[in-house]
Amino acid sequence: MKTQTLQPYRPRRDFAGMERRRLAAAKLFRHGVAQAEVARQLGVSRQAVSVWFAAWKRRGNKGLAAAGRAGRKPRLASSQLQKVEAALLKGPRAHGFDADLWSLPRIAELIARQTGVRYHPGHVWRVMRELGWSAQKPQAKARERDETAIHHWKTRTWPDIKKKPAATARS
Repeated sequence: MKTQTLQPYRPRRDFAGMERRRLAAAKLFRHGVAQAEVARQLGVSRQAVSVWFAAWKRRGNKGLAAAGRAGRKPRLASSQLQKVEAALLKGPRAHGFDADLWSLPRIAELIARQTGVRYHPGHVWRVMRELGWSAQKPQAKARERDETAIHHWKTRTWPDIKKKPAATARS
């Protein structure tokens, strides 16, 4: 796995921006603007404006305030993610693994060692995407490959050890 820019794998919702849009709708509601026109001006669906209008009628601007965080809190804090990424950048060998290749089970083990938080290897890719990492495939040929030695083996050694047809062939 190779690091890239630190961008989340999906765009995060702008909760403050969504609240500003709802409060702009409330201002338009106060001025008597029709719901369809509010939807057009704000670039949202009529259904959304209808829900906003009902909430505004019941509770005023408080009914349109942000509800707070959506979804479950992440298991790893941003400081822990930074610690994990720093460890990943040192490479697998620095953490006692025998090859220079990160796999999901290895990363899950590293996360557990570094933070105490356990992830199933099948879910580690979500953490990696949040860090901006992506899956990388190893090169098809090793860097250490010796083309001359391979050619020699194919042209000289292999023909000598290859099984040959029997001397007496059937007629």
